[in-house]
Amino acid sequence: MLALPLSGWLQRRGIHFAWVVAAITFLTMLTSSAALGLPSVMMQPLSQEFGWDTAQISSALAVRFALFGLLGPFSALLMERFGVRAIVCTALTLIGAGLLLATQMTAFWQLVALWGVLVGVGAGMTALVLGAVVSTTWFETHRGLVVGLLTASSATGQMVFLPFAAWIIEHHGWRMAVLPVFACCALVVVLTFFFMRDHPHELRLHAFGADTVLPPPASPAAAARPLALALPFKVLAEASASKTFWILLATFFICGLSTNGLIQTHFISLCGDAGLGPVPAASVLAMMGAFDLVGTVLSGWLSDRYDSRKLLLWYYGLRGLSLLWLPHSDFTLYGLSLFAMFYGLDWIATVPPTVKLASAEFGERTGMVFGWVFAAHQLGAAVAAYGAGQVRILLLTYNPALYTAGAACLVAAAAVMLIRRQRSLA
Repeated sequence: MLALPLSGWLQRRGIHFAWVVAAITFLTMLTSSAALGLPSVMMQPLSQEFGWDTAQISSALAVRFALFGLLGPFSALLMERFGVRAIVCTALTLIGAGLLLATQMTAFWQLVALWGVLVGVGAGMTALVLGAVVSTTWFETHRGLVVGLLTASSATGQMVFLPFAAWIIEHHGWRMAVLPVFACCALVVVLTFFFMRDHPHELRLHAFGADTVLPPPASPAAAARPLALALPFKVLAEASASKTFWILLATFFICGLSTNGLIQTHFISLCGDAGLGPVPAASVLAMMGAFDLVGTVLSGWLSDRYDSRKLLLWYYGLRGLSLLWLPHSDFTLYGLSLFAMFYGLDWIATVPPTVKLASAEFGERTGMVFGWVFAAHQLGAAVAAYGAGQVRILLLTYNPALYTAGAACLVAAAAVMLIRRQRSLA
């Protein structure tokens, strides 16, 4: 295989193969999140061609968000049982198949099955857990930086494709807009198959920053037992006794409610109501993605130095104020640019301090606990994706949904301060 000779070639030049694995993981998360964000630019074309209203299309996208989140607690088990490479290849194959087959759909149930179920399951098999697994396995040092970069790619990918996709839709139709993301899925599958490895020992390497080659990981036979599937539920039952868990669950539900489900799904349609075309609206989303990349990496750096509760207070507070202000921005270049800056900087900047608080409270159980917290995030996204669509149909405006999400963010900002201060944060 090509990984071993490439590893030797890089090692002779002082480059660790862990950075190749991190780069492939970055592309994987970027591509899968781009597939999740792509349908948001297609709501108007689908409605015009098939006659489906906003609420119908939103319900299919809500299924996608729900599956994406609910599979999070189990994705780590899948990677342990079958290996990271196999799971990534399978996930991207499902996503690519769902996107491509949708170009031939003729009925609404096919939209639900392909862009709701198939894409949702494919994205959920990796989710944010992939970045945590790769950073832990391949990096002994610089883990915070790697986690920040990989987490940022998840949100950035949802938006960087959108201006290009909107331009393709405008000139060549929505079916052609699917092809670039499908091609990226195919390319990353090839790169993953030939170059991704599950553990450094497969290449006789140590993790980046470690002194010795780690022994092979324990046999995954235990993970194959049916009872292993009950482990996430056992962790959920144990975590439920903690007040911190319920606060993190509730605030991350609001995080999903105010990001993926609302802005990512409905922003282009919202701008269309204000007379702004799909390409400029998608460009604003891309601008948010650029600010998000900076904000999330910076958030990881800040969470190592400051009280994570206070960081979340600022993040949720600023997001809430920006959502409350958006209906009054007049959707001018200045107004939307200002919104994109404040809103984009904390799109998922909430992740590093939330993980930090979960780690301080739950220790070695953090991975699965955060999986359930992330599931709440995506359920919030599903509620907003469907609810905002219904609001738009019934009231002919998105404003009530924006005000509700903004107010919820202010509640979340106050709620995080109810978490007791951990000694490790002092």
